[in-house]
Amino acid sequence: MLYPSFKASKLRRSYQPVLCAIGLGLLAFACGGGDEQGGGVNKDGAGGSGNTSGNGSGKGGTATIPIGGTNGSGNGGGSGTNGTAGSSGTGTCGSNLEGRIRDFSVDHPDFEYELGDDRGIVEDMLGADGKPVYAHGNQGTSTTTNADNFNQWYNDVEGVNRAMALTLPFTSIGGGVFSYENANFFPIDGQLLGNEGNEHNFHFTFELHTTFTYSGGETFRFRGDDDVFAYINGHLVIDLGGVHTAEDASVDLDAQANELGITIGGEYHLDFFFAERHTVQSNFRIDTSIVFKDCGSGGEPA
Repeated sequence: MLYPSFKASKLRRSYQPVLCAIGLGLLAFACGGGDEQGGGVNKDGAGGSGNTSGNGSGKGGTATIPIGGTNGSGNGGGSGTNGTAGSSGTGTCGSNLEGRIRDFSVDHPDFEYELGDDRGIVEDMLGADGKPVYAHGNQGTSTTTNADNFNQWYNDVEGVNRAMALTLPFTSIGGGVFSYENANFFPIDGQLLGNEGNEHNFHFTFELHTTFTYSGGETFRFRGDDDVFAYINGHLVIDLGGVHTAEDASVDLDAQANELGITIGGEYHLDFFFAERHTVQSNFRIDTSIVFKDCGSGGEPA
């Protein structure tokens, strides 16, 4: 992006904790799984095997891991005549969330185009396909050209972009908040379409989809550049559209619970979309206390 800061956008949806818990600023991940049959938090590990006359059985240990924590582990206890103990559970997500990053050429009409804040690029509700809905048809906005070009941002399009998985590692910053921060956010330098003669690969988008259980008191904050669109339960809660220096936006889930249609104990989706569209800086920071139930869906809507 243009200047030395972060990029931000606004969120309006919520999610639940069960398998992986992220805590960016206020977020935490829970992730653990027993062996063989364990696949995540509170999954049962395989039972131990018994002798000729014994039937071994037992449950692997369960694990709950906040973002930034260590992998979960537990000791299974085998039962039955001479049965061996069940294997320990092993965490797989830890403090990571996985999304999908797409690389674009500098020649794309929406990249290295116009500068400035550009709110309202997308509709207030997420599309049925789990992607942002462009709000301006073929008319364009101050920093975007039309719906067809925008719809390429968060979809794999042969001949237009190249994509790969990208994992964001979160760390605890205290108070139940977890954070991912990178003031030099160029994760695909020298990869995919390459740097195109620039110092960094400046032109890309990133999306992340996960779920969480709304427990009350959660917050989500983003600071960075350029565009950010964040949704909770399908509602736009952060809109930092435009090509700009680092900007900041946050959502208090309790304060917007009625508007978002969320209730304590319910499970909801968080969908996050980012775009880096201009040289020369790229800033990215998320702080959250939301506890996610999975590690992300690899960048595709759950």
